[in-house]
Amino acid sequence: MSISLIGKSISESATLRLNEIAAVLRAKGEPVIHLGGGEPKTKAPLDAILQAVSLLNSAEVRYTPADGIPELKQAVIRYTQDFYDRKVEPENVIISGGAKQAIMVALQAILNPQEECIFPAPYWVSYPEMCKLIGAVPVPVYPEDGTFYPRIQDIERVVTSYTKCVIINSPNNPTGAMYSEDFIRDIVEFCEKRNLYLIMDDIYHRLIFDGRKPINCYEYAKDLGENSKLILINGISKQYSMTGFRIGWAVANKNLIRVMTNIQGHQTSGPSVVLQKAAVGALNGTQSGVENLRRTLENNRNVMMERLNAFDGVRAYKPDGTFYCFVDFSHYEKDSRKLSEFLLEKVRVLTVPGVEFGLEGFLRLSTCGSIKDITEGIERIKWALDPNSPNELYIGERKLVRDWL
Repeated sequence: MSISLIGKSISESATLRLNEIAAVLRAKGEPVIHLGGGEPKTKAPLDAILQAVSLLNSAEVRYTPADGIPELKQAVIRYTQDFYDRKVEPENVIISGGAKQAIMVALQAILNPQEECIFPAPYWVSYPEMCKLIGAVPVPVYPEDGTFYPRIQDIERVVTSYTKCVIINSPNNPTGAMYSEDFIRDIVEFCEKRNLYLIMDDIYHRLIFDGRKPINCYEYAKDLGENSKLILINGISKQYSMTGFRIGWAVANKNLIRVMTNIQGHQTSGPSVVLQKAAVGALNGTQSGVENLRRTLENNRNVMMERLNAFDGVRAYKPDGTFYCFVDFSHYEKDSRKLSEFLLEKVRVLTVPGVEFGLEGFLRLSTCGSIKDITEGIERIKWALDPNSPNELYIGERKLVRDWL
């Protein structure tokens, strides 16, 4: 069988694969704890469900414009004005099948084969593969100071004549690091000066902790006209706990949105009208659920950090936002895939290997689950790795005996 060069170069999504594994094991009755997921467990907002149900009851479920229905575009315009103090027009907005598609369509619109796209590491698993899908070159940037917080110098040193765009995801998946206001200012100004596209992946921008406030990239942009190369990405998946609805958006200059719309029109046509109506309900409805989720995630983070800090040999870095902890387990095993598979096999805890995010020796742990999942999950991991733990562990009525240390 003949497969294209691009097809051969693309890896499976590690996070989606783990979700499938968890579902299969749970269906078999296995006592799995999923600490790898990026999916809040709270229910979708009632306003979103009512909007979707109302449309379904009408039985008028039809095609939508390739760039989204006007009602949702207006909701995104209001959202952009409320949270970014930026007034845009409908022609500046495209609605996509999730923030992931919005990013993908943007990259297809701006990158040629062999051109480079820069993003700080650790990075979301899909960024490199998205670049490869269009023949472009992904360029991860590792901060020279060894932290999860890049400086503008780190970006400057990898820029070449082939560089076309930069992606910034803050707060960051997988680390939870929220980049400083100085860095966001510097990267906006740098990209304008060097005529580079800047994609701001703001999907977690309201899920931040310890009294932090979202940073507005538009505050530092000098060019907000139709020559602007700033692309803002967001969606309903994370902050509204609507991962399965697959609705995201991009805000950019009108010419770029027009090109993105053309591409999306041939890829998928417009997103489902039912799901877009639900997104309208989420954006225009009661917003208390976002704050409730943020508080829950902050509390869950605190519980996880407390448990990890009592775990000898583990280095845990306190996240500023999102629902992830990126934890250094290299004291026990430097091969993160091997370690992740070991924990799943021995104690039925799912984690995501750090190598999938560009950094070996780490595991990404999710705080999306219950406090019980977090405490029991860390307890199982500690039992599996720490030689000072008791030799036996009960999972429900199942007795496990450790015979590998």
